[in-house]
Amino acid sequence: MIEILNRTELHRAKEAGALVADILQAMKSRSMVGVNLLEIDQWAQAMIIDAGAQSCYVDYSPSFGRGPFGHYICTSVNDAVLHGLPHDYTLADGDLVSLDLAVSKNGVAADSAISFTVGDSKPLDSLAMIDATERALSAGIAVAGPGARIGDISHAIGSVLSAAGYPINTQFGGHGIGSTMHQDPHIANTGRPGRGYKLRPGLLLALEPWVMADTAELVTDDDGWTLRSATGCRTAHSEHTIAITDDGAEILTLAR
Repeated sequence: MIEILNRTELHRAKEAGALVADILQAMKSRSMVGVNLLEIDQWAQAMIIDAGAQSCYVDYSPSFGRGPFGHYICTSVNDAVLHGLPHDYTLADGDLVSLDLAVSKNGVAADSAISFTVGDSKPLDSLAMIDATERALSAGIAVAGPGARIGDISHAIGSVLSAAGYPINTQFGGHGIGSTMHQDPHIANTGRPGRGYKLRPGLLLALEPWVMADTAELVTDDDGWTLRSATGCRTAHSEHTIAITDDGAEILTLAR
């Protein structure tokens, strides 16, 4: 299903996007050495409920997970890259953390992810990987606009990631979003320009470049959700929800 939102729905999407951005920044500021992943989940839960919003994750039970997810935020650390199930783990100095959050407010969802290091240690390879996903995300957003095609976005993202030397996995990528979190079209993190669905004003897309340092192969944890690099290497993930406008693309989950 591909939805095209009207003006009222787009306004609601902006509210949802602002909330997601605020929660992620609050969780990042609290993610210090000694903090447990379950605490981050509890804090996210409280902010979502206080805002009168709904989690897109708690009852989520897709084919690729052992659902329902049962938590409010994805917490992926070091070699975990996607769908990290919050568990009893205490953050340590130098950990690379990715937080992924989707909420629905007034019937419209927004989705975003950030990656960062914890504590005083700032491993240069981790910072470079985070930077590559952020630059790839910016490149994908830059080519998104009415008349562009999904392949244009995929090509822009993939070009940045490949130039930085990272293998690219195409099992999971960006997606349409609207009244539900995951919709068509799928947006792979590499592709050929000029191919795929033509973008229209009112379309919401969640773009999410993610990489693993030295592999494109994923393995699934025993929890049935957390996806990790097959080699145990570190990973990074960046994501924004954007709205296609008459003039280009508006980022709805940008930190204020």
